[in-house]
Amino acid sequence: METKGGMLISRIKQLQDRIFGKILAEQGLDINGPQGRILFVLWEKDRLTVTEIGRRTSLANTSLTGMLDRMAAMGIVERQPDPENRRQITICLTQKAREMRRDFEGVSQKMNEIFYWGFSDREIAGFEDVLEKILFNLRRWEETRKKSGRKD
Repeated sequence: METKGGMLISRIKQLQDRIFGKILAEQGLDINGPQGRILFVLWEKDRLTVTEIGRRTSLANTSLTGMLDRMAAMGIVERQPDPENRRQITICLTQKAREMRRDFEGVSQKMNEIFYWGFSDREIAGFEDVLEKILFNLRRWEETRKKSGRKD
């Protein structure tokens, strides 16, 4: 059986990123999709390490460093020493980022409306169950590779 789930997910992701960027710009939010994902996890729990942000967003630590530098220059995040481990740096929201939350949530709601247009609640639940299974499988594969020490 020929499958094309990965290709479809990639195409959906590319199109979704373009639309999301346009809606962010229309709302006057000068951030991109990955920066929005970083803000989203920090709005849920402020003061996270770069490693924890990477785990929660699935963004690579190498990509995060540059993004966080740009976000700090924009005045929406700050790097602060961890009070319990001064060698550890935590990423914290600024007041400017907190004020962006309502507009960002509106953009997210608009994306959900576009994404699920014509879907029933049952279809949405089933679709998201399947996506959770795929995400679990990918994480399991990655974790198995890390444990075995394989880097290929």
